This record gives sequence, structure tokens and C-alpha cells, in this order.
Amino acid sequence: MGKRIVLADPRGFCAGVDRAIQTVETILRTSTGGGHRSGLPPVYVRRQIVHNRHVVGDLAAQGAVFVEELDEIPDEAVKAGVPVVFSAHGVSPSVQHEAKRRGMHVVDATCPLVSKVHREVLRYVKDGYDIVYIGHRGHDEAVGVVGESPDHVHLIEHVSDVEGLDFPENGKLIYLSQTTLSIDETRDVIEALKQRFPWIIEPPSSDICYATQNRQTAVKSVAEQSDCVVVVGSANSSNSVRLMEVAEQALAGRGHAYRVDDASELNDAWFTGVESVGITSGASVPEELVIGVVDALKSLCYEDVSYVTTTRENMHFVLPAELRKR
Repeated sequence: MGKRIVLADPRGFCAGVDRAIQTVETILRTSTGGGHRSGLPPVYVRRQIVHNRHVVGDLAAQGAVFVEELDEIPDEAVKAGVPVVFSAHGVSPSVQHEAKRRGMHVVDATCPLVSKVHREVLRYVKDGYDIVYIGHRGHDEAVGVVGESPDHVHLIEHVSDVEGLDFPENGKLIYLSQTTLSIDETRDVIEALKQRFPWIIEPPSSDICYATQNRQTAVKSVAEQSDCVVVVGSANSSNSVRLMEVAEQALAGRGHAYRVDDASELNDAWFTGVESVGITSGASVPEELVIGVVDALKSLCYEDVSYVTTTRENMHFVLPAELRKR
């Protein structure tokens, strides 16, 4: 068949990422407020709006100013009403309280699926539960969720962490998980929790992000038809890194999976003796970066392009209420 490219479908932007980016773009496009007129930025964004350096760089080039913490935003910007956007990953109550204390004009771009987990935490803590939260320590989403009730939400990452937990027998106990972890990733941890705490209950519905599961399912199918796989996504993107790991496992020794931010990071040596290259991208990756990788591979004589479609996505989240009229 000759050298070919196998593209995963679905790939790239999920509904939550798309909503978050559109939130900042809408503010940039329509900004006519006091901050803009006074020479202040049209919008501040706390942390990366999504975990992709190209997206962040593009929005910064349009005028958005990214800060790590709210104390980096000057009082004059707050007084001028410059909007402050919370990222798709969500924030803890302490961040919300600080914004309210300073009178900030907050536009919350938290993914609705993440907001759902925050609400579940509050509901279960109110009902007297301890919560075991399966997530990545230090990830923005996990920090925000645990921050809802640090005394009652216990973060674990691995099966080995289960031994360090201690709860009264038959006490109210439930587990929840970070939305960017797939069913495969949490299965062993959940099984270990059930063995150690037989009375632990499952959440009423899956908290796994549909996009996380769909992209991992698609990359498995792509890997089965490929000699190596390239995942487009940033190093701090949990779902992109996991896509690379899933692809590596699915290749089963026939080849390797690589993660790149963009085509400039491709290494020609990766494709020596490789007939078919699978390509996918994380949920925060613009399609033009995938196109750039495809074009670069075409220059290496990978001319034939085919697709593996495992499902069709039609999820859409509306913009925050205050932006819908713009």
C-alpha cells in the first residue's frame, strides 16, 4: 500500500475546551470596557485557559494576559472592570473567595463536566461522606476539586496509595475521579478501593469526560493499523500524555508512540522503516497543528491519508451566560 497516514477520529478539541477558548476570544473581540480604553489589558486569565502552549500563545498575542494567581492582577485593572477568566480546569473556593473579596469581574470558563464534580463533592460532604478522589496530584482540576473540602476529599493517584487510606468501617465513603482519566486508567485503583473498603459506593454516573474515553478508544484502533503513532499535544496536558501511553501499549512492541507540540518537534529518525503512521491529538489541540504534522509527513512521502472513526461527537456547551448576548 505504500507509506500512509492513519488519522484518528475523534481527535482534538472537546466541547469544554472549545467553550473556554471561545470565552476568551469573545471578550477579546467585544472588549470596549474601561480597562481597554485606559491601556490596561482587555482580559486576564488565571492559569492556562487550556493545557496547550499554542492556544495560550495565540490568545496572548491577541491581548489576553495570563497570570498564575490573582494577586498578580493590579487593583487599577480590578477597578476598571477588566474581566478575569477562570480556566476550563476549574478553581477552588479559596480562589473564588479572593476574587469576590477584591470585587473582580469574573467570567468562569470551567468545563461543565468539571463543575459537575465540584457539585458532587459539596453534596456528598454535606451528607456526611468522605470522598476518595482519583486524580493527578498538582493538576489544576484536582487542586480545584480537593479545595472544595480538603478535610473530606482524599486524593490518590495509584493503587499503592490505597494502603495509606484509613476510614472507619461502614462509614459513609464514595469515590470520584478526575474527568481526564479514562475508565482504563481508574479500573485498577477502583478495584483496590473496593477490596480495601467493601462498603465504598460508586458515583451515580460516570465522571469520565466523554472526550477522554473517545480519544483513547480511537487511538487504540489507529495503533492497530500503524507502525508508530504521533500524538499532538503539550507536555502538561494530562489527556495528551495518556494518549501517547495508550498508543504505546496498543502498538504492542511493533513500534513506538511519540508526543509533539507541533511539527517542528518531529524527528525523521522515528520513521525509518515505518510504512504507516497513526496521528491523533489531545482534547486541547487546534486542528491546524495536526494539519502541520500531516504536511510534514507528506514531505517524507507519506502521501496516502485514511481515517479511523470510532464515534461521532455532537456535544456542545453554551458560553457563560453573560457572554451569550455579545
